[in-house]
Amino acid sequence: MGDSVCRGCKRFNHEVIHWNSFNEEQKRLIDARLQDFLQRVSREYLIVSDEKKLAAKIEALKIRVAKHRGPYTQAFELLRAGGEQVQPFSDYGLHVQTAYSNWTVAQLRESIDRDFWQLSSAHFERYFP
Repeated sequence: MGDSVCRGCKRFNHEVIHWNSFNEEQKRLIDARLQDFLQRVSREYLIVSDEKKLAAKIEALKIRVAKHRGPYTQAFELLRAGGEQVQPFSDYGLHVQTAYSNWTVAQLRESIDRDFWQLSSAHFERYFP
C-alpha cells in the first residue's frame, strides 16, 4: 500500500504488480535475490547446527517450505509457522547467536523479518532511485 517494497513478500512494488507477466526465469531471479537476502539476515540471528534435524522437524510439523530453500530460510519459516513451540532450539537443529540468546521466538522472527525488509528496501533504493 504505497511502499516501494512489499512488507509481506519483500518483492519490489513493480515485481508484485507485474508478477503474472514475468517468465519463469525472471521469477527465478527474483526468488534467488529474496532467498539470498533472507539467508544473510537469518545467519545474523541463528545458527543451523543440524540441517537434517531441521528438515525432519519441518516435515513433521507439515510446514510448507520448498525443498530448494536453504537451511536459513527453512529456519525462518520454522520460526514463522512454529511459533513459541519451537523450543528448545537444539531439538530443531538450531541455536541462537549469543547476542540474542535470551530473545523469544517472536522477537527473533520479528527482527529477522524487519531486517529482511530493510535489506530489500535498501537494495531497491540503490538500484531504483
